[in-house]
Amino acid sequence: MIQTEYEFTLPIGYQDEEGNLHREGVMRLATAADEIRPLQEARVQANPAYLIVILLSRVITRLGNVAHINPKVIENLYAADLAYLQNLYNKINQVEQERFATTCPQCQHTFEVERPVLGGL
Repeated sequence: MIQTEYEFTLPIGYQDEEGNLHREGVMRLATAADEIRPLQEARVQANPAYLIVILLSRVITRLGNVAHINPKVIENLYAADLAYLQNLYNKINQVEQERFATTCPQCQHTFEVERPVLGGL
């Protein structure tokens, strides 16, 4: 049997409107639809960086006592928590960053860079 859900603890936590802090949560594996459907949304087409917000709102199934995880909840996470969740998403879905070599046009030094992944920044 495969593991489809992963528990996590946010570094800082989501603070709701009442001031309650939520740090413990669960993220499930992404489906093809989770990655394809957000690409059709106007918010993502207007700003590709918004993709991770939609993705996370689809795959996070629990965050403390928050009744419904939606893009607004993800938008209100602290940057450290967003980065943590993005890394977790990439790890559990086995998303690998593509690396390629490039050369500095000024000094001719060759080095590797990483191409952003679908769930990446």
